[in-house]
Amino acid sequence: MLPFSRIAVIGLGLIGSSIARGVREAMPSVALSGYDADPEVRETARALGLCDDIADSAGASVIDADLVVLCVPVGAMGAAAAEIAADLPADAIVSDVGSCKASVVEALAAALPGAKIIPAHPVAGTENSGPEAGFAALFHKRWCILTPPEGADPVAVERVAEFWRRLGANVEQMAPDHHDRVLAVTSHLPHLIAYTIVGTASDLEEVTSSEVIKYSAGGFRDFTRIAASDPTMWRDVFLANREAVLDMLQRFSEDLTELQRAIRWGKGEVLFDKFTETRAVRRSIIEQGQDDARPDFGRSDH
Repeated sequence: MLPFSRIAVIGLGLIGSSIARGVREAMPSVALSGYDADPEVRETARALGLCDDIADSAGASVIDADLVVLCVPVGAMGAAAAEIAADLPADAIVSDVGSCKASVVEALAAALPGAKIIPAHPVAGTENSGPEAGFAALFHKRWCILTPPEGADPVAVERVAEFWRRLGANVEQMAPDHHDRVLAVTSHLPHLIAYTIVGTASDLEEVTSSEVIKYSAGGFRDFTRIAASDPTMWRDVFLANREAVLDMLQRFSEDLTELQRAIRWGKGEVLFDKFTETRAVRRSIIEQGQDDARPDFGRSDH
């Protein structure tokens, strides 16, 4: 039995359009409606046939839904929830895909008092954005973390979990605050570092822009891939998860200072031990199926 029969997706960028494609592929009998605040995105979604219906308002898209998935930047979650409040069916479950959870839980509860809210975070994505960038396999073998609030209906939690399993994801549960600390180090801090190092390279007066691009080695090239991610989404992430990000940034700064000292004083054994330790982490990620050891990480196509 399908966990839901009528699904509304609010926000049709990379994640929202991938959900729509995944539902089409894995749950073809489900009635699917969609909405995006950008009229051009709505037209593109219609042309791509992402949903059975692309509504012209958020409220119209959720009228008959039994699951609503908010796929908007975390800073816009409260406003998006407020837009659907008057039309949301009483028995509908509201979820999201934001990479910060404590602030989202608070915003959704404030905008939708009494609603069944089961927040979620599919840990998947690419540097691309927009409805054309989505693909059904985006969530295959990736983790989706559910962060249900205290007292959440266990049946509702299981229905959302089964929805993500149908899209190919592995499902885990965490408390919202714990989720935010984990993601601060595994996702948010790496993006902050990538934005910074690419900005540093572009600002160096003695290195021209053409040289930075022409001589990009693998490491810098990978940083530019991460730094190409949607700026609105990541601005909101850093502001919404500021405490955890700042804590992890401080720890990173302390570790970086340790490496600076090792280089300055020629302590090769310290560098070797650190690099050996981090190499093992990379191997563990590949062994757990969270990345690919092939050239270009196997990302030449979907």
